[in-house]
Amino acid sequence: MTTVTIQPTGITTADLLAVARGDAKVALADATVAAMAASRAIVDGIERDGRPVYGVSTGFGALANTFIAPERRAELQHALIRSHAAGVGAPMPREVVRAMMLLRVRSLALGRSGVRPLMAQALVDLLNADITPWVPEHGSLGASGDLAPLAHCALTLLGEGWVLGPAGERLDAGPALAAAGLRPIALAAKEGLALINGTDGMLGMLLLAIADAKHLFTMADVTAALAIEAMLGSERPFLPELHAIRPHPGQSVSAANIHRLLQGSAIMDSHRDNLAHAVQDAYSMRCAPQVAGAARDTLDFAETVAARELLSVVDNPVVLTDGRVESTGNFHGAPLGFAADFLAIAAAEVGAIAERRVDRLLDVTRSRDLPAFLSPDAGVNSGLMIAQYTAAGIVAENRRLAAPASVDSLPTSGMQEDHVSMGWAATKKLRTVLTNLTSLLAVELLAGVRGLQLRAPLTPSPAGQAAVAALAGVAGEPGPDVFLAPVMERAAAVVAGPQLRAEIETRIGPLG
Repeated sequence: MTTVTIQPTGITTADLLAVARGDAKVALADATVAAMAASRAIVDGIERDGRPVYGVSTGFGALANTFIAPERRAELQHALIRSHAAGVGAPMPREVVRAMMLLRVRSLALGRSGVRPLMAQALVDLLNADITPWVPEHGSLGASGDLAPLAHCALTLLGEGWVLGPAGERLDAGPALAAAGLRPIALAAKEGLALINGTDGMLGMLLLAIADAKHLFTMADVTAALAIEAMLGSERPFLPELHAIRPHPGQSVSAANIHRLLQGSAIMDSHRDNLAHAVQDAYSMRCAPQVAGAARDTLDFAETVAARELLSVVDNPVVLTDGRVESTGNFHGAPLGFAADFLAIAAAEVGAIAERRVDRLLDVTRSRDLPAFLSPDAGVNSGLMIAQYTAAGIVAENRRLAAPASVDSLPTSGMQEDHVSMGWAATKKLRTVLTNLTSLLAVELLAGVRGLQLRAPLTPSPAGQAAVAALAGVAGEPGPDVFLAPVMERAAAVVAGPQLRAEIETRIGPLG
């Protein structure tokens, strides 16, 4: 079994995916334990000297000027966790909560939070025991980081609050810890604050979304190529020399993908030399690389932001190696919120242009001799008519979700926290946009496959043959109408999974 070892330098995206989506175990390196112990010694010194330091000897937020007596500072930390675990709504998915916990371990491991090593180890123990705190979907404003979601995680360490049961039910945390052989921990000065002050939830969701978007943007090139092939489109707009003169990197990658996907096709050969066939294809066909490529470049930006955040100390206050404890604003999620909003806009447009190609495929006046709604017996049968309705509805929802969350700041904490990032909301809705994009590409995949089948006896491209085979067990051949929802579910699973891409790449080589 894979083990991710947390070093003082942090973790990689691959580490996060292995823990959040897999069953990788987590361990703390000796150097990590030493770094945390050194920063804790500084906090202990502050305690002995009686110096006023935010979060150590004072209250929080608007109560920052309230002095806390030494004998009540442990109580302060426990009260902080209980009061801040104030989320409401449905529970966040297991993978998000595990990503959030791992990133909090990463933050503590950097040795700037002033906590005892046992704090990080307690979170590691939860991950390794597969205990997932129940974290409600609403509660974070993205500054001071993801306070409420992280507080729900920290509350589990105290043996309080709720955890997710095997079937997604809500269970009390105390018995779940006991069943796993774990004991609740007691917090000391600064430790409650260090467990909840940071961007771990929104960063976790952004990293998961980036991994999904990378795959989906390549699959968008695949489904675009299938639709273009089925509509007897031209491959000429995808020639490399036409994209070299507009050197956006993502555009060149998408164009190269689509051009290669269209090779080896008897369907394409049937009209390749017919100059009267189509002087110019519609924008949704011809401009596919320009839209998908811009989305790829947006993804590169989001990935750069997330990579920087993986190297960042986002706690407040931070313990510097020279002994100073300084307040910061590094917990503010603006960089992540902006990146997530930008990526949501890009992903929404990748889905929108896919729906336009679906509509062309189904329209007998624009599909170049394909039957109406891709039904060989249109009239009695409706074919994919309502699948396009579904796609149109999803496009509309994605447009609503593409409205930026990061401009929705509202002041909180008695105006102490008077500008917040809404980064949690931005990354959360980004994941919804990507789920919706999966469904949109599934409709295009199904429509493209139907169109290719209806071009028989002409043989489709190797990619087209692989796509037809991937849906053969559920979609079958064009014919009378069938219960369409299971077919669309299967198509969505094919889009989301790695198998179709892998099969295509075995036939034509790697896709960008």
